Amino acid sequence: MSQTAPSALLSLLRQRRSVRSFTGQPLTEAQRQLLREVALRAPSSRGRSPWHFIFVEDRTLLGQLAQAKQQGSAFLANAALAVVVCADPQISDVWIEDCALATTLLHLAASEAGLGSCWVQIRQRPHDANRSSESWVQNCLAIPPTLRVATIVGIGWAGTALPGHAAESLAQDRLHQQRFGQ
Repeated sequence: MSQTAPSALLSLLRQRRSVRSFTGQPLTEAQRQLLREVALRAPSSRGRSPWHFIFVEDRTLLGQLAQAKQQGSAFLANAALAVVVCADPQISDVWIEDCALATTLLHLAASEAGLGSCWVQIRQRPHDANRSSESWVQNCLAIPPTLRVATIVGIGWAGTALPGHAAESLAQDRLHQQRFGQ
């Protein structure tokens, strides 16, 4: 890889930012198809594919998903699409990692399609003092109790454009060579 010509992936990562403000414009069918295929092509441990993806575009349901957490999910109400990423832990003991990989790929696919995106952590987060975010989402979308909800990815046309993070802002101290601290 040449330093003067970064890979398409690196170029995408250099410009990508989490987006929490959307225009409300619907996605095209080509964008929906891209996101569906990318989700299903996500890698999973031992090829078990324990995940399920619920594509939500209904405004009422998006409003309900926006209430999944006390903080950090309200932006879903204005997204064109929310993809709920859940999995069956009986299929794979590393379903959390499998869902994380799929969530990452959905982010990158959204960026590649010219869309903005942001993820919402659902697993192990409270909806309120008496209920989990996961239980809230399961109830809203009739998700069977055998499935666990990991994340929601809000996707849509970006209402605001932020520049990518500058190279100088990257945490270079988190990189190590051969051994920790080197």
